[in-house]
Amino acid sequence: MTTTLAPAAPPVARRAAVDLAAVREQWGDLLAAIGRRPAAEWPPRDSRAYIDGHLAEQADGAEDEQPVETVGRLPLLLREHPAPLNLDALDAAIEVERELFDLADAVAEQVQRSIRPDRDAHGRFILDRADAADPARWHPPTHRDAGPASAASAGSRAFGLHWAAVWLEGRALGEPNGDLFEVMPARLLDHVAESAHRARLMVERALGRDGRTTVIDAPCPFCGGQLAGHTQPGGEPVVTCSTGPECAAPVLLDSRRRRAWRGADLVGLWVALDARRRGEE
Repeated sequence: MTTTLAPAAPPVARRAAVDLAAVREQWGDLLAAIGRRPAAEWPPRDSRAYIDGHLAEQADGAEDEQPVETVGRLPLLLREHPAPLNLDALDAAIEVERELFDLADAVAEQVQRSIRPDRDAHGRFILDRADAADPARWHPPTHRDAGPASAASAGSRAFGLHWAAVWLEGRALGEPNGDLFEVMPARLLDHVAESAHRARLMVERALGRDGRTTVIDAPCPFCGGQLAGHTQPGGEPVVTCSTGPECAAPVLLDSRRRRAWRGADLVGLWVALDARRRGEE
């Protein structure tokens, strides 16, 4: 995962930007996990679904699906799930979304300039429409005075968590935008960094990416060695074989000279494991 960091940004701002980038880059995986049963074994549920989906497409051909708002293949917006299959993922998504939305509202209140006044054709004071429509501006939700339907507008929250994370990154790094924003006070910047890190931990814990190593209950299909699955915060899951360079698997060695499967290579590993299992039945 990478994000562009302002060279002069203080370390706390850079840490906040990295954590916010990690949240938004894994957000689609977390939303997708809500609709799948949590896996009790390795690999992490998002990789398991990718592998299963790839194998199903190879066997049967891809079926038509309803269009989903995506960046690449990842859904952006948290929608209602009438029957969620993974409550841990749902709880994490709701909590992270609420925290970052509330954080953006608080930051906007402290560092964002109010909308400039203007006059209409009759000389009456109104708000400057161009200033109000500035795409860099964060709009908190608005509410009516009272009543059960008091919410009038979701404001910038309507664009989803991805935009909230991008907007907060910009404020933390002090990206210039005319006089629209003031420099973030140190105490507020510390709060943003703490909140961003907490949100990242929640996302990665729900996805099983919080630094786990799991022994896989199946021998390597290429040499019979011990397979182990590894996750790391912000990184992709990896499977390694204990045999080392002598293993005949068609994948590269890692830094400890173990055969290592990652990304698309995991599909090949699971094909080989499945073929071996079927041969033993």
